[in-house]
Amino acid sequence: MTLKEIEIFLMLAKTQNVTKTAQILNLSQSAVSLAIKSLENKLNTKLFNRIGKKLILNENGKLFKEKTEKAYFEIISAENLFKTKNLSGELIFSASKTINNFLLPPIYLKFIHKYPNIKLNKNSKNSKQIIEELLQGKIDFGFIETEFDHQDIIKEELKKDNLIVVSSDKNLTKKEYFIDELLNKLWILREKGSGTRDMFLAGIEDIKIDKFIESDDVCEIKNLLLSPNTITCISELAVKNEIKNKTLYKIDVKNINFQRKFYLIYHKNKEITPIFSTFIEFIRKNIKNS
Repeated sequence: MTLKEIEIFLMLAKTQNVTKTAQILNLSQSAVSLAIKSLENKLNTKLFNRIGKKLILNENGKLFKEKTEKAYFEIISAENLFKTKNLSGELIFSASKTINNFLLPPIYLKFIHKYPNIKLNKNSKNSKQIIEELLQGKIDFGFIETEFDHQDIIKEELKKDNLIVVSSDKNLTKKEYFIDELLNKLWILREKGSGTRDMFLAGIEDIKIDKFIESDDVCEIKNLLLSPNTITCISELAVKNEIKNKTLYKIDVKNINFQRKFYLIYHKNKEITPIFSTFIEFIRKNIKNS
């Protein structure tokens, strides 16, 4: 079998229509039909059932798609890596606020310097909003900081991150605390839908925080922490400089692990273009070396 046959098969599985497949791939309808017939002959099995005007994958077709789809896109991605000279175009994506503000900026700058003809059209949203945008087709891909699974979305771990409890009160560094010993403080929580908030609340389980305010701005949270008797749970990445300069302090909390993962996500049917594969490989390499 050939890559072209698999490409036609995957597109037909998506459109369920020979005419639409031919139009998208710039082929004749007979070329599409012959490719599918050739593939079925090589496999010695039918892959589609005809239901009305639609061609629907049968059990064998679904199994063949499951076994070939990921491998096909990986081969195309590898091939595209060698076609990156003079790349131009636009990438539309969103990144969670922690990732966008504290992890990716130096990588963005290096990429733009190397590939000046590629425009990065990016937004900063919380993880829940990014997942919704991806499913609605509003973005090409996203970077999130929350755990989730969806049958139509591919996710790839990029980096591990630690959430820590911090305050401007140095006296709180003198011992370890159970989380309920800190409930008399004014907690500053991220907005609903934030991966940071979701993980923190999941980590403390049934403990209820009654005294809190919300903010969707990490810089605002860090400013609020300079007020007396305030405390928050935040990415260690976001307060690295403040802890180094001793304007904020890490508070040791007992029996809670706030480690999480940063993910790249994209739709399983996304076309792996040369600029997409180039950008993602650049991200992978630079995050690994950071």
